Amino acid sequence: MRCSAPAAVTALLALVLAPLSSVAAPPEVASAGDRHCARIGSVDVPRAPMQKVACLDDLTTSSTVLTGHTDLSDWSGLHAPGTRNPSGVPGIQVDGYFPDSSTSNARNGWNHDSQFVIRLPDDWNGRLVVSGAPGTRAQYAGDFIFSDWLLARGFAYASTDKGNTGTGFYRDGQAPGDAVAEWNHRVTQLTRATREVARQRYGSLPRRTYAFGISNGGYLVRWQLENHPRLFDGGVDWEGTLYQAREPNLLTYLPVALRRYPAYAATGDRAAHRAMIRAGFQRGSEFTWEYHYGVYWDLTQRLYREELDPSYDGALEAGVPFCQSGTPRCDADYDYSSRPRAHAALRKVALTGDLHRPMLTLHGTLDALLPIRTDSDIYSRMIRRHDRGPLHRYYRVPDGTHVDGLHGEYGDRVRPLLPCARRAFLRMTAWVERDRRPPASATLTRPPDGADTVNHCSLH
Repeated sequence: MRCSAPAAVTALLALVLAPLSSVAAPPEVASAGDRHCARIGSVDVPRAPMQKVACLDDLTTSSTVLTGHTDLSDWSGLHAPGTRNPSGVPGIQVDGYFPDSSTSNARNGWNHDSQFVIRLPDDWNGRLVVSGAPGTRAQYAGDFIFSDWLLARGFAYASTDKGNTGTGFYRDGQAPGDAVAEWNHRVTQLTRATREVARQRYGSLPRRTYAFGISNGGYLVRWQLENHPRLFDGGVDWEGTLYQAREPNLLTYLPVALRRYPAYAATGDRAAHRAMIRAGFQRGSEFTWEYHYGVYWDLTQRLYREELDPSYDGALEAGVPFCQSGTPRCDADYDYSSRPRAHAALRKVALTGDLHRPMLTLHGTLDALLPIRTDSDIYSRMIRRHDRGPLHRYYRVPDGTHVDGLHGEYGDRVRPLLPCARRAFLRMTAWVERDRRPPASATLTRPPDGADTVNHCSLH
């Protein structure tokens, strides 16, 4: 029998919002009893040759920075000063790694990649959240912005270093694009393993499994919900990177910034400014350009171009920092349209927009690392082209930039996104679990003067 369009949408939502068919629903709160760190002796991460299991009185960063169960450098700069976080969540933490031949991650003294952290609160709500590190950070990057808040609400939490870290991440793999492709594999691997660890600890598999990530971590949310809908029930994508072979992508707009910004900075050159805006940078974000030029644009272009198109600079590795246009093989003059090998590498890791589970996306309008017009605006259209719009909500956050730490640098000129990301997560879980649909996609309202934008969001 054929369905009308509204009926088809309803049928689609009913299908994807249903529990995973292969998992029996556990009780509302699955528990191994009230005993602190119960069944800790049963915890054994599948296929992880190294793992350290610890019973902690508090799994949150207020304590783990003192006990050595986090790495502050991983999460520094990702939240705004004044962000309030819960504490006092007892449970089990597992640190370990999966088999891997690369050695860029020195955390825990292991010099071994594919490291992970798993946290299992004593008071579990039957749900699991998995994340991958943003940028080139490692497994503890989400500890302050994600883990603390989720653990206090009863979620188990797991995060991966994605299989390679640091400014030499591109050395991993045998071919262009391999290092990025490994990120997706490591999230899938950790998710499967942590679901089993939850069964060991609590006596049942998670009833719901969600993905939550920022920047490259947001890309991982997108990719998992496109490719592994049987593992995940939904996710929140906070300004995920849009990897696609088509233009625009980061290898098309970053060279423009490197080539044109110096002239704009020196004289206010109008032609240079127009070129930046045409490339995708948002009017009104100019006050952040000096910071992004010095901290992000040059490094990001060189590292990711080396990962996706290493032959461009010949024997050099990741180019010449801050080279000026006209310098041989300078990244400021990189022309993606003439580099078919880069196109092939990006196709290996490209997103399609073919979502299979509910997802909420947030992106700041003043993001000058992943400009909103070259990223989430386009990805939202890709989702609609696949007729997956009913599974997606997209919230544009006025004055938001790429990392909330810049609120400490620029004050109220930039708006933190973390409180909106947390609100979005609650709306996403209510959508999945109770069919309470979130507000329609929109540009969120600006908060009134004097509002606590660090800890509150207008998304309701």
